[in-house]
Amino acid sequence: MSAQSQIDYNRIAKAIAYIQSNFRLQPSLEEVAENIHLSPAHFQKIFTEWAGTSPKKFLQFISLEHAKNLLKEEKATLFDTAYETGLSSTSRLHDLFVNIEGMSPAEYKNGGKSLNIHYSFSKSPFGYVMAASTEKGICSMAFEDDKETALGNLKHAFPNASFFERQDALQKNALSIFDKDWTKLNTIKLHLKGTDFQLKVWESLLSIPMGKLSTYGSLAQKIGNPKASRAVGTAIGSNPVAFLIPCHRVIQSTGNLGGYRWGTERKQMMVGWESSHIYSENSSVL
Repeated sequence: MSAQSQIDYNRIAKAIAYIQSNFRLQPSLEEVAENIHLSPAHFQKIFTEWAGTSPKKFLQFISLEHAKNLLKEEKATLFDTAYETGLSSTSRLHDLFVNIEGMSPAEYKNGGKSLNIHYSFSKSPFGYVMAASTEKGICSMAFEDDKETALGNLKHAFPNASFFERQDALQKNALSIFDKDWTKLNTIKLHLKGTDFQLKVWESLLSIPMGKLSTYGSLAQKIGNPKASRAVGTAIGSNPVAFLIPCHRVIQSTGNLGGYRWGTERKQMMVGWESSHIYSENSSVL
């Protein structure tokens, strides 16, 4: 990431933190811009570039009240209703197309020996992302501004694999979700290293629709182990594929967003980005 890009990203992260702390006051564009020492016009421009939506819409959807309202009615939300009646047919949930294949016991135990892993770095609405794949599917997707750190983490997960910096078709198809090009989502496959319990939790995350949130307790019930909320939280925290496996859609039962492996600010950006896009698409159809 260039020096200017890093500065802009830090500014947006600071703006998001300010919005979260002051959402009850509904701060204006000018107030938020002043807090990060930018002109309103420039702030509007770089915020839209990084978050994929305007500061006004982001404020509307990122507030904790929004998270609580999504959880008040378990049977149906406005987003669910719109989806079930076909109003969001232009934004079919990408999760339905994602298939998880667990690595074989040998691949799991020997640290990826005999695996050839391709990896590449790309820009996304939430900062730089590293995507990595085996011949069977995506094995990792991580947000990381520092390439050496990202590659180091990948090699730590697969210490005996061979690595090649190369973007293949699997990665391109997976990364297309950030551009809302979902025409090849049926080709996305995940090849993951995890225990049976972890794989079960990660699969359950795929059932959370875009624009909706769930809790650790709800997911524990969904996998048939309602007393395993803490274990579910640990499995979610070890999710190796950011965004495609939407662990950012899981929050605390109190309505607080909670932590996130790739940063709470980034989690806030994702929740607002998804909600605003689903709302915009439903509104355009209506």
